[in-house]
Amino acid sequence: MSDDMNHDPLDELRKLETPTPSEAARRRAMVAAMAAFEAAEAQETKKAVGATQGSGWLARLKSIFASKRTWTMDYRIPLGTAAVALLLFPLGLQLYSTTSMTPPAVASKQAASSPPAEVTARAEAPKPAPEPAMAPAQQMATQEMAPAMDRAAPPQAPIAVEGEAKMRRESAADTLMAAPAAAPTIMPAPQMLNEAMPAVPPLGGANAYGQTQPSGDVFTKFDESPVKTVAEAPVSTFSIDVDTASYAYVRRMLGEGFVPGPDAVRIEELVNYFPYDYPAAASATEPFKPSVEVYPTPWNPKTQLVHIGIKGYEPPAAERKASNLVFLIDTSGSMDEPDKLPLLKRAFALLVDQLSARDTVSIVAYAGSAGVVLEPTHADQKSKILGALDNLDAGGSTAGAEGIELAYRLAEESKLADGTNRVILATDGDFNVGIDDPDALKTFIKTKRESGVFLSVLGFGQGNLDDATMQSLAQNGNGNASYIDSFREAQKVLVEEVGGTLETIAKDVKIQVEFNPAFVSEYRLIGYETRALNREDFNNDKVDAGDVGAGTTVTALYEITPVGSGAELVDPLRYGQRDAAAAAAQSGEEIAFLKMRYKLPNADISKLIETPITEAVAVDNIAQASADARFATAVAAFGQKLKGSNYGGEMSWDQIKALAQGARGADENGYRAEFVQLIGTAAALAPDR
Repeated sequence: MSDDMNHDPLDELRKLETPTPSEAARRRAMVAAMAAFEAAEAQETKKAVGATQGSGWLARLKSIFASKRTWTMDYRIPLGTAAVALLLFPLGLQLYSTTSMTPPAVASKQAASSPPAEVTARAEAPKPAPEPAMAPAQQMATQEMAPAMDRAAPPQAPIAVEGEAKMRRESAADTLMAAPAAAPTIMPAPQMLNEAMPAVPPLGGANAYGQTQPSGDVFTKFDESPVKTVAEAPVSTFSIDVDTASYAYVRRMLGEGFVPGPDAVRIEELVNYFPYDYPAAASATEPFKPSVEVYPTPWNPKTQLVHIGIKGYEPPAAERKASNLVFLIDTSGSMDEPDKLPLLKRAFALLVDQLSARDTVSIVAYAGSAGVVLEPTHADQKSKILGALDNLDAGGSTAGAEGIELAYRLAEESKLADGTNRVILATDGDFNVGIDDPDALKTFIKTKRESGVFLSVLGFGQGNLDDATMQSLAQNGNGNASYIDSFREAQKVLVEEVGGTLETIAKDVKIQVEFNPAFVSEYRLIGYETRALNREDFNNDKVDAGDVGAGTTVTALYEITPVGSGAELVDPLRYGQRDAAAAAAQSGEEIAFLKMRYKLPNADISKLIETPITEAVAVDNIAQASADARFATAVAAFGQKLKGSNYGGEMSWDQIKALAQGARGADENGYRAEFVQLIGTAAALAPDR
């Protein structure tokens, strides 16, 4: 037999010395081999047209069969197909080890992430037969070298992606190549990348930019407070608000590159997020005293702002009341995200660290791990409490398991006669706590607050946040609502402001302002749209209102139009005008008259505070106003511009930033400096027109 007859091409290939391939090259070669396999298989399919159903021994099966309770993939393939695959495999190795076809930046980026789901789905769709004029390896090489070619003409078939998808489906790839599992650095076809990547919208105004908060979060819809004429409605009445959830949510959205929706921007919560150095009350029996300033409006020089500020009495540490706290924690499946249950655990750990042996802690979970997790435990047993927190896991659908009733039962069992009794509900927005009817739930919480057990709500995460319910429950429970978007925010709410979060020094706090028609023709309250009260509600002690915690500051701003300023938006009445001269003679130099009502924590009868607002507190230049007043005004201007207020004027982002920058003051915790930076972020997302 001659040497030619003994010549075996495979022996020659085995003698070739191939360079050691890189890991990425090995996986590209695997894809090339699988592409060749697909081509050969397609040819076999054509030859088998008309064959009977079923598979012979040499035919490749695409299903699995059971053998001794173990599922095994059948790897039988045609011998011709195997020969072609073995022939191309070493050639592919040499090709990819000696040729750089993928730009390094692209390759490294692709190695760190899997291909888009849409690309994978398209790869698994029925594929056309490969063109015979171009080998599979050549087709893939053409696609890999596309950055250096004219990419306007799309390739005929995304074989590289098909091979990758096939490799994922076939566990045989792991058998053929013993290499550590890693994402293959395959560059999808150009047109598929373009389809998978979303278009980037052009910059413009807040509406033109089109990037609003992610869907799924629910907020109470409300209309902006309108301008009112003093002749028709001289009295304004509202409940104070100490919630800060809106600011934390707005900050998170802007930080992630989204413009929050208008209903997510509650201006009073933005303003009240910051501490202010208002005059402190002298004792707990009169827990606060108002301070008032009047100064020009920065966005409308023809109007003025009336700035009202109060600061709650802050008792010395030795006088702090003992606390009986019940943590009611949502452990449903949606809480299984880093910014939800894991952050919640760390946040509550901070709070536990602030408590002493006089305090007690209970834990109730609902949904995934429903029931009493920790019976009332003295807070000096910190390891036991933290261990119970750490053992909480998220999972399963939400099943109330009477969570809210369990929480209140534990609170009542350990109720302190002269202390703080509070349930703290923490959730991402799933309020299926055992009472399904929202009205029934509010009634239940209202009844419990009258027994002396209050409710506060902490919101976590996004996409499922039910802010509307969170606010409603907190209001009905004589508590506050906060949004915890970071560990730093948890420190602010549960460490730095723990007194205001836990200890109530005044409840049902209402504010009423009567404007003097001799000096003021129009006014509008900035914010507090969801806290408006009827005039008659002010003297009705049965009407619920906001509560003030120890050391908490509350701010309210009115924009007023002085008589004769020419800034009036409403035409005067032809008939029934009050005699302005007589009103002026009766009230002297009073611009308005401020009244406040509040109840002490254990009282049912309200007390009254009255303060005239005179020209003596007015200044001609905003620079003469206090730093606190100027900073609060900058925050209000920011909120109006962000939500698209009808009354915010044409104040630019730079002007708002300059006003806030000049009023930062001591800023020990850096919250005001952070706000100044936030203005820059908002300006980038919604530039001035």
